Amino acid sequence: MESKMSLEEQKVRLDKVTEDVLKMIDTYGFKQEGAYNLRLNGMAVCRGDSRHINIIPKEDKPGIDIHISGEAKDEMVHIPVVMSQEGVDVVYNDFYIEDGADVTIIAGCGIHGEGCSETRHDGIHAFHVGKNANVKYVENHYAEGDGTGKKVLNPVTKIYVGENSVFTLETTQIRGVDSTERENYIELGENAKLFVTEKLMTDEGQTAISNMDVELNGENSSARIVSRSVGKGTSKQVFHPRAIGNNSCHAHIQCDSIIMDQAEISSIPEIDARHVDAQIIHEAAIGRINDEQLVKLRTFGMTEEEAESVIIESFLK
Repeated sequence: MESKMSLEEQKVRLDKVTEDVLKMIDTYGFKQEGAYNLRLNGMAVCRGDSRHINIIPKEDKPGIDIHISGEAKDEMVHIPVVMSQEGVDVVYNDFYIEDGADVTIIAGCGIHGEGCSETRHDGIHAFHVGKNANVKYVENHYAEGDGTGKKVLNPVTKIYVGENSVFTLETTQIRGVDSTERENYIELGENAKLFVTEKLMTDEGQTAISNMDVELNGENSSARIVSRSVGKGTSKQVFHPRAIGNNSCHAHIQCDSIIMDQAEISSIPEIDARHVDAQIIHEAAIGRINDEQLVKLRTFGMTEEEAESVIIESFLK
């Protein structure tokens, strides 16, 4: 069981590896101020509350409960995870977001692997969102290090969005992760809105599977899901979003991918209408880098590798 730490105990000195990884996964800038919780190698090493956000360690399993008051307006909470030692870390985090809250949650996991054994983090997150709330959840995944052990991230995200609330989900994985399996399940209430942007790049022999089920249960609920990915080397990707319209609703799924080298990419958007007024659209496109773009950038003096990097960076923005 993780114990609640006093304010004096929460301020800890972080080593350079941890600080460098945090810079990659928390683009908003992690600080030991306000509402935050840093998990390092399977342990919560520092934690803090703000006036409207309270973080409580779970008593029955590893993880935290994050309670966000309806009085929170344009507030942030940072909950990064860093793994710099071999092993498996499983954590359960639950978010309870009251009616009217406006909050940005910055999460993500960074692995620094130097050993020969697997380093893996499985984060199971559940979001319980009240009415008239505005929630943005940013999750960045990253791995580095010269170790031969696999660097693995398997996030599970469950989101329950209440009436008239907006939930924005931004997930990014652009480097170093050998294997990932993402499972997302989302339910939308009446007039609830969901915006999803997923960005993914794999290289060498890496694999990535992303499954997403969105249940549009409430009348006039809506969802927009955009996936952009780049597959390089001999990597393999599978993206399977599924929109289920159980009421009068709108949903749009768009999957765009660039394939390079000997990579394999499967994009399997699925739409399931179970109401006469459910309007659901899906689009999917996979292709190579445009030769005309390469030639144009080469005329500016870039090498082919530099030109490809510019195109990929622009595509994944």
